[in-house]
Amino acid sequence: MQTLLLNSDDVHENANMADLVPAIEEAFAAFERGDAQMPPKSYIDLPQYNGDFRSMPAYMDAGDWDAAGIKWVNVHPDNGSKFDLPTVMGTMVYSSPETAFPLAVMDGTELTMKRTGAAAAVATDHLAVADASSLGIVGAGVQSYTQLEAIATVRDIEEVVVSDLDEERVANFIDAFEDDFDVRPGSIAEAASCDVLSTVTPVESPIVSRDDVGEHTHINAMGADAEGKHELADEILLDAKLVIDDHEQTTHSGEINVPYNEGVLSDDDIYGDIGEIVVGDREGRTADDGISVFDSTGLAIQDVAAAHVVYEHAKENDNGYEFDLLGLGDRSE
Repeated sequence: MQTLLLNSDDVHENANMADLVPAIEEAFAAFERGDAQMPPKSYIDLPQYNGDFRSMPAYMDAGDWDAAGIKWVNVHPDNGSKFDLPTVMGTMVYSSPETAFPLAVMDGTELTMKRTGAAAAVATDHLAVADASSLGIVGAGVQSYTQLEAIATVRDIEEVVVSDLDEERVANFIDAFEDDFDVRPGSIAEAASCDVLSTVTPVESPIVSRDDVGEHTHINAMGADAEGKHELADEILLDAKLVIDDHEQTTHSGEINVPYNEGVLSDDDIYGDIGEIVVGDREGRTADDGISVFDSTGLAIQDVAAAHVVYEHAKENDNGYEFDLLGLGDRSE
């Protein structure tokens, strides 16, 4: 058997959103049913290098297929200035649950961007108004692209308003999508008044106010991934149907981490987990709902589900590079 090596281009080409979104939905469902194993994310702190490593293992059983793997990811803020390297890099090892054979080693950075967009699409499908046609995006970095790509698979998005302090990033985003959408720059308030809003910034002080948000806007809060990060005003979270991906992660490092740990927001203010909605144990959007918020921190089960999709498509498309990682070919000689 051969292990498949997939670089970022291979992952991008084979992470088809039409397949990835339902796979991520199945991951949420498996987690809710108890058909998944996902140990807590572990950290190796390296203060001498101003960085850290994080390991994210998981297994999930979707019924028709199962998947296992581990993502090894870092955060080294000095990489850009000192080494001309990305701050965050990830490597995904995707293994056969039956034999543990390493089926693929793939770029985990592109994989993370794709599965994060797909997670927002799952939440949007269950929580946004059915006729949502406008999408606001605050933050025009790399994550913004997959937000639009994924959400457009679950809603007929026509108008896109993108807001960012960096005009060049806004211009690049518009160039990428102007042939397919009515996309324009706008203020945070203009973006937040859309039917769906995705926030993908690293801020630690809220930039979206309660008055900015439309009466029935669904918000995907995607930017907070560490303690202290906080994009949305507390009043939004308190007024919204608030849905999370995982209680431990969101209260530690998700959008709700600051108000939750300050006692402003409690468990009583959390409507439920996205998995509960996916399996039908809780309702998604109802006619009585106003604002809804999905607090996404990203789960390891999403990575293995995304890796499953990428691997299967790459095999079908004969993409990547096959190599004998374990040296098993020598045994027949």
